[in-house]
Amino acid sequence: MDNEFIIKDDKMEEACGVFGIYAPGEDVAKLTYYGLYALQHRGQESAGIAVSDGAEIRLQKAMGLVSEVFSEELLAKLTGNSAIGHVRYSTTGSSLFINAQPLMCRYLQGSIAMAHNGNLTNAHELRDKLAANGSVFQTGTDSEIIVNLIARYGQSGIEDALLKSMIDLKGTYSLVIMTEDKVIGVRDPYGNRPLCLGKLGERYLIASESCAIDALGAEFIRDVEPGEMVVIDEHGLTSRRFISACEPASCIFEYIYFARPDSNIDGINVMQARRAMGRELAKEHPVEADLVIPVPDSGIAGALGYAEALGAAFEMGLIKNRYVGRTFIKPNQNERESAVRIKLNPIGRIVEGKRVAILDDSIVRGTTSKKIVEMMRKKGAKEVHMLISSPPVINPCYYGIDTSERAQLIAAKLSVAEISKCLEVDSLNYLSLDGLYRALNKKCGFCAACLNGHYPIEISPHGLKKEGKTCARIKN
Repeated sequence: MDNEFIIKDDKMEEACGVFGIYAPGEDVAKLTYYGLYALQHRGQESAGIAVSDGAEIRLQKAMGLVSEVFSEELLAKLTGNSAIGHVRYSTTGSSLFINAQPLMCRYLQGSIAMAHNGNLTNAHELRDKLAANGSVFQTGTDSEIIVNLIARYGQSGIEDALLKSMIDLKGTYSLVIMTEDKVIGVRDPYGNRPLCLGKLGERYLIASESCAIDALGAEFIRDVEPGEMVVIDEHGLTSRRFISACEPASCIFEYIYFARPDSNIDGINVMQARRAMGRELAKEHPVEADLVIPVPDSGIAGALGYAEALGAAFEMGLIKNRYVGRTFIKPNQNERESAVRIKLNPIGRIVEGKRVAILDDSIVRGTTSKKIVEMMRKKGAKEVHMLISSPPVINPCYYGIDTSERAQLIAAKLSVAEISKCLEVDSLNYLSLDGLYRALNKKCGFCAACLNGHYPIEISPHGLKKEGKTCARIKN
């Protein structure tokens, strides 16, 4: 973001959430609203819904949360047979209205609206190529490149245009695309960003996470496969492979932090996975403590698993102010640290005189962790041990997650012992990568580049320039 910082617990930020439904006779706008509401954790900057009545597409989007953007009156005007929706956190393109999605355009075959989750790693090259051939860009997002590619191949019809476009794209994407008479879902060949299918009665829907399907009382069918395009129209559901699937590289941070605990992604329940991470951490690093305290909310499942494995007392010793929400402050370090005190507060009577083990899912810059330790000390904690239910974040992500530059990642600069000293804890322990794989019950099929530096998806030299990397470090 340009001049603002959203208080988000010093975590890596997800790109966005997408939703789509084809349901003639239903209130598709309101169903999409509820679906986006369930996906709000994936993006809080902007929200949008596009609706088709079979003849034309209408679009409504604005900056803000889903509940701020849409009213009952506004939703009542968005009538139609199908709809798609989007909640956004920017990783490519600033947090501006012009970059809000869905994107909509007219092309040779009619109108299309598109919602995108992910990040194109060859965006710069594609944009230059398209611009040289006359394409005009109005936003700063890589998502507009996809729309331009579809228009370029538009004489083939939407499905074939998509198939041709995907050959040009490198990077990660889960797409929901709507024409006047159909809704299409596409997942990249690596399956890096999540996408799944559901069924509401005889109608089909598509969402980033299964929690959005559950929110509508719909039936979860399956995940969209890597390299698959699903088409929903008056004939029902059809599937096509647009390119051969690569070795799966599902984002491992979906399970660590991003996804809602009640979601299932590629056969793994997120809540169960996080509790298993806590149990594995207990095996690797048992700490003698009177209390196991989670950093809410993302540390709760791991802390439960850790406490269960050791037979230790679990306490909600940190209380989260849930009304801070989208608090905007200038992004300097002093104000970030002050923000932590507003959002989290220890319960003195619980921690006073106790040896406390604080469990969180990850540490990025270390700002929040350091402040939590300081607050615990002030409330009288006898010892403070920090436990992290994932390995150290040592590399930035280029695939649709907003990580700090490598220089700002505390684990990229300091050893665990040095981080422990910086945080002023009695001990600091991370879950090993092997422990993480054990918790997920498989060792392959994930992208863990931010944890191990192995980038499974090709990245252009332009994308690496800012970090001073070379192509030799990238696994193609």
